[in-house]
Amino acid sequence: MLAPPQKEQEFPYWLVFLIGLGGWLFYQVWASDLYAKVMATVSRGVGVTLFVTLVGFAMASALGLLLAVASLSRFVAIRQTARLYIEIIRGIPIIVLLLYVAFAGAPAVIAGWNWLTGPLGADPLRTRDFSLLWRAVIALTIAYSAFIAEVFRAGLQAVDAGQIEAAKALGLKPWARFRHVIFPQAFRMILPPLGNDFVAMVKDSSLVSVLGVADVTQLGKVTAAGNFRYFETYNIVALIYLTMTISLSLALRRLERKLRARKGL
Repeated sequence: MLAPPQKEQEFPYWLVFLIGLGGWLFYQVWASDLYAKVMATVSRGVGVTLFVTLVGFAMASALGLLLAVASLSRFVAIRQTARLYIEIIRGIPIIVLLLYVAFAGAPAVIAGWNWLTGPLGADPLRTRDFSLLWRAVIALTIAYSAFIAEVFRAGLQAVDAGQIEAAKALGLKPWARFRHVIFPQAFRMILPPLGNDFVAMVKDSSLVSVLGVADVTQLGKVTAAGNFRYFETYNIVALIYLTMTISLSLALRRLERKLRARKGL
């Protein structure tokens, strides 16, 4: 049996429940010395988590857009190369890719750089000069670029062909057609899945803790290992991630509604 259609302005009971739960947890932080100490320690990793997420997502979006355009190129070699990259990266677990980039890819790149610059008299780079934080950012960029590329590709292909033909008839060059006609229309369609990927990256940024990067999860692990209060510590870690992800989800939904209202959709 099909579910009844949802009302346009259905009251968000789930949000009321989450606000109540979050309020109770924050009260526990305020009322309990243990929770307060854990929060003070773990919250120091919020800046690292946000940095990894924002920089990684911005770089992944730029690379994903290039891959999407390449996968729609009229040149077979470019299309096939982009498709090969996307399929390989999507098939590798993010944590495996993270470890590979950190402990295999980065040393290989540094060794190659030293081999190229050695005859020029440049000082050799050391592997430890390449911070684990940036290795983690690059790994997340590579991982998410493949998924974001598919989001962009679907959005670009969903633009009505008549719009593109009309732009050609007006004499717009390919870049002008993409900038003024194709991408603005595609963006409205790709915003929801792109927002979902952004929220997902906030959560997947916790994987950088396997490299010892001092994000929220890593500081939670260290704190729990020191005080042996795993329940309380991971309650705080979960509360911080929930606060970030739910806030982002609500902000993205608000943006979507504004865009629909502006375009009369």
